[in-house]
Amino acid sequence: MDRLKVMGILNTTPDSFSDGGRYNTVEAAVQRAKEMVKEGVDIIDVGGYSTRPGGYTEISIDTEIERTVPVVKAIRQAGITVDISVDTFRSEVARAVLEAGATMINDQWRGLYDEKILDVVAEFDAPIFLMHNNEHASYNDVVLDMIKELEESADKALAKGVKKENIWLDPGIGFVKSREEDITVMRNLKALVDTGYPILLATSRKRMVKKLIGYETDADERDAATLATTIMGIEAGVKAVRVHNVKMNRQGADVFMKLKGDL
Repeated sequence: MDRLKVMGILNTTPDSFSDGGRYNTVEAAVQRAKEMVKEGVDIIDVGGYSTRPGGYTEISIDTEIERTVPVVKAIRQAGITVDISVDTFRSEVARAVLEAGATMINDQWRGLYDEKILDVVAEFDAPIFLMHNNEHASYNDVVLDMIKELEESADKALAKGVKKENIWLDPGIGFVKSREEDITVMRNLKALVDTGYPILLATSRKRMVKKLIGYETDADERDAATLATTIMGIEAGVKAVRVHNVKMNRQGADVFMKLKGDL
């Protein structure tokens, strides 16, 4: 089995739910990127637009570009060669960051918000992460409906010329689902893996984790519990996890896979 890829979260926003404001200067972002490389990161996920639960600030395309492009350029200028994804759903931002040195796009609207983003990643031959999201948030069967909607987005990407090997699916834990529905999705990850697309699991510090812990916790107190979801993801066959605490998840994933004989 391939080693699990660890995607490290690098928010350049002032209002992200866990680390808002911590890395919203280029210097701080580059320093964190260097730390993540030492901790074993495979993908650095730069985000310039917060969609935190409970409210966030709408920003312009220009502002999102101003938050992300200098960081991408500075990470590359620092000699960091790992993959850089940018968490955006806007085609203009996707183009700007790919031109600046990013290699992947992480679209939390799976091409629904701005379908041209699929044209951009096809043009650049870049991988794209399609995260489950919608505007209805009601389901006949949350797992089957999620898979159907993600496969529809994957088909749309294929029709736009995106290569199948460049399409990743993300179940969208914490988005348009109740905590109980999130848990149901987690217990049925194998059904999503069985689509044949590589799966990114993004549970880090989210409200589902807080609910499972069972008592009040701040976001940065949920890393050990997040690691449990990473292990569950490995068991189901996911190929990558998106996390805040790179070191803990890198070590935990590697030790678990070695004990199983998968590494």
